[in-house]
Amino acid sequence: MTAPLQEKSFQQAVLHLIRLASTDLSADVEEAIRQAAGNEPVDSTGRKVLDLILENIALARKQATPICQDTGACSYQVTLPMGQSLRQVERLIQEATREAVKKSFLRPNAVDAITGTNSGDNVGTLSPYVTFHEWDRAAIQVKLMLKGGGSENVSSQYSLPQASLGAGRDLEGVHKCVVDAVNRAQGQGCAPGFIGVGIGGDRVTGMLMAKKQLFRPLADVNELPVLRDLEARLFRDLNTLGIGPMGFGGKTTVLGVKIGGAHRTPASFFVSIAYMCWADRRRTLLFSGEEATYA
Repeated sequence: MTAPLQEKSFQQAVLHLIRLASTDLSADVEEAIRQAAGNEPVDSTGRKVLDLILENIALARKQATPICQDTGACSYQVTLPMGQSLRQVERLIQEATREAVKKSFLRPNAVDAITGTNSGDNVGTLSPYVTFHEWDRAAIQVKLMLKGGGSENVSSQYSLPQASLGAGRDLEGVHKCVVDAVNRAQGQGCAPGFIGVGIGGDRVTGMLMAKKQLFRPLADVNELPVLRDLEARLFRDLNTLGIGPMGFGGKTTVLGVKIGGAHRTPASFFVSIAYMCWADRRRTLLFSGEEATYA
């Protein structure tokens, strides 16, 4: 039996997690952008764009203001011990979300697709979106990703075979789909982007797999050698497209590529591509007792 959850402490911990995700970019993402800036010619447009992005990151952190005016959709991956109430945790996440809107860490982004009415507090049907998993530890882990609408709009899904691309039902076909998706996005996804790929599943689980990849740290190495090689190959090839920062041209079109696979039915072979903008806003909370640590 788990110890009773300290509701006030947990809610405040989630609120701080939201603030960090919205205003303080992860160190590995910032470093990737800094390295990309160093790779662009000093007087190039790409270099100037990346320098402005780095200035934006520093100002957001200093002033505790959102990195981007579109604070995006909130997606949570929660891992908790056996016996912990899922409904309780979800309710506290919703309350923290409402408070984050009041404090301007989040913009009111939850619009009813039927009526066109904004809920005003980022809480609505499937908003925020929370998935739950169980583990043996006596602690709750909360992973949060804020995904802006611009990057979501250029995310895509392919069904193989794809005759127009000459893409068959194999990893070579997957490669062709990802290159096509990024090429079609150009600068509209606020490049340089992070690319999450889900191979297989159905139309829902494939995209969930793709988005799950965006939670992975940039240094994370794929445990499957064949996917590790494909990630490296795509990273190299996508950065030869010349799209560059914000589509103005340059050497850096993507900052990372992460791939996962899922079982599929014999009739279907989906390739799901989750495009994330340069503001890869993801943070992790580990809550134990009343103690909160962040990464």
